[in-house]
Amino acid sequence: MKSAARFYTVQALFQMEASGQTVEQVQREFEDHRFGASYDDIEMTEGDLDTFRGLMEKAVDDQAMIDQMTDRALVAKWPIARIDPTWRALFRAAGAELALKQTPPKVVISEFVGVAEAFSADNKEPKFVNAVLDHMARDVQPEAFGN
Repeated sequence: MKSAARFYTVQALFQMEASGQTVEQVQREFEDHRFGASYDDIEMTEGDLDTFRGLMEKAVDDQAMIDQMTDRALVAKWPIARIDPTWRALFRAAGAELALKQTPPKVVISEFVGVAEAFSADNKEPKFVNAVLDHMARDVQPEAFGN
């Protein structure tokens, strides 16, 4: 359920940016209409509400700090404003979880690389996501890597 909450968080952050909706509007929509919903014989997974709400709140409240952390992880010619909105949403969700420091960074990286695989068109993106998240994790939690 935590994995599903991470996936929904990326979708919700993407939707907020694309539609201009507030965090409250998007959260309500996801909680009421996406978690566990059925669409033409496809049943959506229930997400862990505490994880979803915590990641959404942290990603929105600390967006500037998370975006700066992401910028440091990206090469100079690719500032966060230039990357695809899907990856921007993913980095914000993952950055929020890394900043919360409640989940080991290697678990956060692995989980969000899995999310990236779900959105990947050519299977190159998960490697890119892994590299950026590794850099972000080492920035925010260097003690977890023994360096």
